[in-house]
Amino acid sequence: MAGSALNRFAVQTLSQAKRLIKIVLGFTLLIIGILLIVLPGPATVVIPAALAILATEFVWARKLLKKFDAGVKNGLRYIFKRK
Repeated sequence: MAGSALNRFAVQTLSQAKRLIKIVLGFTLLIIGILLIVLPGPATVVIPAALAILATEFVWARKLLKKFDAGVKNGLRYIFKRK
């Protein structure tokens, strides 16, 4: 009985720890990506990667990632438009 409760607590704690790691990693990458907008670096790679990590936990990040994806698709469509 006590072992079952302890096992359930360990599983719940592990899932919370994984969630916390994803959130901290996502926000850290997002801050680095924002800094890379003005510093030399691949901000257009880091910011979507950060949003992809954060999108697993937050709806707002999922929406921003969809907007970014739509913007990239529209930009590529404009660049490769054939007349």
